[in-house]
Amino acid sequence: MRKSVLSLAAAVCLAVTGGVAGSLVVATTAAAQDKFPSKPVKIIVPYAPGGATDIVARLIGEHMRQDLGQSFVVENKPGAFGIIAIEEMARAKPDGYTLMVGNVSTNAITPVLFPKKFKIDYVKDVVPVTRLVDIPEFMVATTKDFPPKNVKELVDHAKKNPGKVRYGSVGVGSYPHYDAALFAKRAGDLDMVAIHNKAGASGVINDLVSGDAQFAFLNVASTAPMIKAGNLRPFALVNHARLPDYPDVPTMDELGYKGVGTIAWQGLFAPAGTPPEVLETLYKAAVKAMQAPAVQEAFKKQNFNVVPSPSVAEAKTWLAGEMKTWKTIADEVKIELAE
Repeated sequence: MRKSVLSLAAAVCLAVTGGVAGSLVVATTAAAQDKFPSKPVKIIVPYAPGGATDIVARLIGEHMRQDLGQSFVVENKPGAFGIIAIEEMARAKPDGYTLMVGNVSTNAITPVLFPKKFKIDYVKDVVPVTRLVDIPEFMVATTKDFPPKNVKELVDHAKKNPGKVRYGSVGVGSYPHYDAALFAKRAGDLDMVAIHNKAGASGVINDLVSGDAQFAFLNVASTAPMIKAGNLRPFALVNHARLPDYPDVPTMDELGYKGVGTIAWQGLFAPAGTPPEVLETLYKAAVKAMQAPAVQEAFKKQNFNVVPSPSVAEAKTWLAGEMKTWKTIADEVKIELAE
């Protein structure tokens, strides 16, 4: 009898301690699962590898990995003005494991110009985490058989030669297209012709070097080699201030064209509904990544400005403001877009 009682007591103790241990294991497992991130994070980029957006995503992702201890894997999903990438990101589970690095074209202009092309509600389904960098832009002109050497001379030349000045663009409705069209309107409704090149910035640069196009708005990083080679001449800069590498090139604001030209920002985005604490973790890691010396040096070489948002809440206000700006531009400059 005594043996039976002892056996029963031992069994009860084992059950109790086993239950406690089991609870501890469950609690520990749950805590591990709750800690974000606990697995690799995907960053979708709406362009092919090698461009500015792809470079920014990979640099930031690598340093976020170092901070958070999980891989940030870039997947390139180009096409449809960025809509393919945006929709894949927006439809993902809102848990912080699917993000997107987009830019002014994909995440501010496309939603304004092509809202009917989306199968999601962009404003409700996408949330910005932070702005990352912005990229200065030049108004550049060809040095091949083109007399003007500054913006004033360009305006005078266009007025004397209506319909004969050709500007380069990476496509109908692209921001370089709108930049040049807005400039033409603000400079006195100049009559100029758009030359679109589907090969992107490199195609437009080739058009400028050959003289097929005579001026264009293009980012500083892509045009610098041809400027140094003497094939392109910078007329003006779209930036917060003059660049140390080009101290003699005035900003568009200085020349009286405030609001003309696009500083092409890059930003980090997530699906709406992502928990606030996860957004905050991502925000802090992204800001820390931008402060890393290697990242700062890489961006400085390209003349990129590091411009993180002050907070996740401010990032939402900033994106809404960018979209409002582009709505205003699209209303001022009427460009016929293919639906």
